[in-house]
Amino acid sequence: MTPPGAVSFASLGAPSTGAPFTGAVALRDTMAELLDSIVAAEGMIASITAYRAHLIDQARTLGELSARVVDEIRPLSHRPGGWDAATVAHRELVTELACALRLPERTAETLVAHSHILAASLPATLESLQRGQISYRHAQSMADHAASLPESSLAAFETAVLPAAQTLTVARFDRKAREHRERMHPETIEARHTVSVADRSVSITPARDEMAWLSAYLPAAHSVAIHNRLGDLASSLDSRLEPRTHTQLMADVFVDLLVDGEIASRDAGHGIGRGIRATVLVTVPVLALLGLDAAPATLEGFGPIDARTARELAATAPGFTRILTHPETGAVLSVGRDRYSAPADLRRYLRVRDETCRFPGCGRLAGGCDLDHTVDWHTRGPTDHDNLAHLCPGHHHVKHHTRWTVAQLDGGVLQWTSPLGRTYLTSPAIEIADAAIEAVAIGAAVA
Repeated sequence: MTPPGAVSFASLGAPSTGAPFTGAVALRDTMAELLDSIVAAEGMIASITAYRAHLIDQARTLGELSARVVDEIRPLSHRPGGWDAATVAHRELVTELACALRLPERTAETLVAHSHILAASLPATLESLQRGQISYRHAQSMADHAASLPESSLAAFETAVLPAAQTLTVARFDRKAREHRERMHPETIEARHTVSVADRSVSITPARDEMAWLSAYLPAAHSVAIHNRLGDLASSLDSRLEPRTHTQLMADVFVDLLVDGEIASRDAGHGIGRGIRATVLVTVPVLALLGLDAAPATLEGFGPIDARTARELAATAPGFTRILTHPETGAVLSVGRDRYSAPADLRRYLRVRDETCRFPGCGRLAGGCDLDHTVDWHTRGPTDHDNLAHLCPGHHHVKHHTRWTVAQLDGGVLQWTSPLGRTYLTSPAIEIADAAIEAVAIGAAVA
């Protein structure tokens, strides 16, 4: 079936032998029609994202109206938790949206913020998006830059920048918008940089085939200096006998400097280097650890790694923690009502079991989360493995201060119910019911 607006190749027919260029002309015309259809489809996508922005901002407005009603009925002084009604309404909207659209919560937060500023403060941008004159990525860039400007500057900023969005690529438009934003901002760039530098960070994003992206958000001067330094060091190692490309050399120099503190002379493909001085947590089946099985191990914060790499880490690990996931293994999985705090072995077990925050869609590592009693301790909830789960601080507050509710099902599965009555299940990283195989957690601080 040919999609609407597309061209059927069967309609071209066979090229005429008497007119040798007829087929070429037909193909050219067909390609032109296809390109027009692609452009039209892109315009439809842009129009739909504008419609979505309108809907999301309407939901935000309705939530704020509901918050005001709640404030009148039940003033803040009579509600536990310290969150005002507006905060609760915002958090409920963001979490509902994130779960319903299967988005990371930060993405949903950004979607709500972009929708609001487009609908409320950038009407010409939203209209241009509705007409398909710009893409949603152009609108996102516009909203990002506009969000940090005072309300009084937005109209002038939009007038100055919007025409460029209709002719430039997103990258070039973003640069132009950034330049205008810098000139129009009432604060000096030095003052803004002083505030922004507090947000510097390093993040990791898992990729395929046991690889990952390591990203750093740094001051621009430092970023350029680091990149140039890596390039200079890589060039100093390059030679006709060096099998690695310049890009590979830069990556290897980066690893050597951060892992070992010095540049190692090693062959390409040598492995993970001379030693990892950072602390990592690896869960590996015992048979794989002994080299009798090739089952993959699990690196905390990443996922599966090959058994050989796990054995290399284990060879120099300072110690091991036995994690036996079957209730008969002897690990302390419950202290009932005897104490509120979980003992160390129970905490280690739950950290391996959960791996991340257990709210739908959240990927924050368990090591940075709170260990929460699903049934609150003060309402007789026990300190048991089947009444405990990791929640990041933000979702810990969501559980206690909004209408989200949670219950633990068999096997460590959590069932969340949203304020609108939608249900979501989150499963543990290790399936408890099927985990009859002993595993070893390697706390590796390898020198």
